[in-house]
Amino acid sequence: QVHLVESGGGLVQPGGSLRLSCAASGNIFSTNVMNWWRQAPGKERELVAFITSGGITTYADSVKGRFTISRDNAKNTVYLQMNSLKLEDTAVYYCNTALKGVPYWGQGTQVTVSS
Repeated sequence: QVHLVESGGGLVQPGGSLRLSCAASGNIFSTNVMNWWRQAPGKERELVAFITSGGITTYADSVKGRFTISRDNAKNTVYLQMNSLKLEDTAVYYCNTALKGVPYWGQGTQVTVSS
């Protein structure tokens, strides 16, 4: 069983920053690809970024240059540093991974960008 808990969401003005965290249970963390997704109201869930066990990162074009994903294997935690936030970044952000083909999701954390 994998348990993921996101935190760090909130209300921020355009141009501001937030840092999301996702704490994972179990000792599977260091070998897993960890993903951050988001879902805005009325839109499909979008893959924002992922990081491999070796630290290779990939980003959606919409966040490239503004968001940074990182991981601390000792703390079983993955982070999403979000800078230069835009109104269109407003969404619920989810942490996700898979174990033996079974996907696991956190409960999500709300990010609202508003002036």
